[in-house]
Amino acid sequence: MREAITPLILTYNEAPNIHRTLEKLTWAKQIVVIDSYSTDETLDLLQSIPQVEIFQRKFDTHTHQWNYGLKQVTSEWVLSLDADYILTDELITQLENIPPDTQIDGYFVPFKYCVFGKPLRGTLLPPRQVLYRREKAIYTDDGHTQQVKVKGKSTMLSAYIHHDDRKSLSRWLWAQDRYMIIEVQKLRHTPREELSFSDRLRQYKIIAPLVIFFYCLIIKGGIFDGWIGWYYALQRTLAEILLALRLMEEENKQDK
Repeated sequence: MREAITPLILTYNEAPNIHRTLEKLTWAKQIVVIDSYSTDETLDLLQSIPQVEIFQRKFDTHTHQWNYGLKQVTSEWVLSLDADYILTDELITQLENIPPDTQIDGYFVPFKYCVFGKPLRGTLLPPRQVLYRREKAIYTDDGHTQQVKVKGKSTMLSAYIHHDDRKSLSRWLWAQDRYMIIEVQKLRHTPREELSFSDRLRQYKIIAPLVIFFYCLIIKGGIFDGWIGWYYALQRTLAEILLALRLMEEENKQDK
């Protein structure tokens, strides 16, 4: 089965992460990377791996990048990965054991978020459909990010992917602020009945950051992870505060 899978990765200045992601993909015959014209050492790291084929495209949206990437893949199956996704050995074994004649068209995988390489007990990351038949998949916009829609049957694998971003806090803040500007448009222009419960909660600008802090630290057990649990809870709370500030800013513009 693994021979029929092509990992597909998006990159932009991912030098702190991409080498660890590639280390877990040595089994792949081909790795397709869509790079948004990185200016750090990302391209050098990618070019050092013989299986990697690089396509460069100017970034406009994640959805367009992923759909462009799908067109570059020729295998039956695609394994879509962010540049900070690390496959566990257990997941690699599960990929190998999927029968080639499976009637399933897509597979969801659970995640464990890592802080400085240490996995947390629980996070806000839901399972994502990362493995699917190429001809049955298309990406659509979902706020600042994207969602893959796969025609046919889907199921869940039990092994994890580690989400382990080692980029600097300054880079994280820059990215989060960009994301929240897009999230504001989603929250303000999507009919309320079409929003998820968590998105409806985010419209309560003062309450949402407090709820997220409590949820990460207590409900998800972050307090038992020590300082990395506190780091994650504060990080996610800060993201929600950024969103609340952007919402207030947008509402103030509308009132004038």
